[in-house]
Amino acid sequence: MEKIKILPENELEEIIQNVKTILTTTQGEVFLDRTFGVATELLDEPMAAVQAKITAKICEAVNKFESRARVTDVFFGGNKLDGEMEITARIEVVEKNLREKLR
Repeated sequence: MEKIKILPENELEEIIQNVKTILTTTQGEVFLDRTFGVATELLDEPMAAVQAKITAKICEAVNKFESRARVTDVFFGGNKLDGEMEITARIEVVEKNLREKLR
């Protein structure tokens, strides 16, 4: 996993880093915010049966914790025979320059 930059170079890098953090964090991992991240109760279910539900959970988490981004597509890959699932989310930035607005 990539190292977290405390001060990203620009706002786009910050948004992408935030989304990566959200999507790689399991709900319950963050001590002071147990709702942060993506719920994983569906991961042991058959892949074909839960793709829509996992997509919804990913969209919900990004909408809740990074309002500057919106998930546009979620792609599923991996080795189905081994029960491996690789999930890729495509996002678009819906609002930028929040740093400037806060000053």
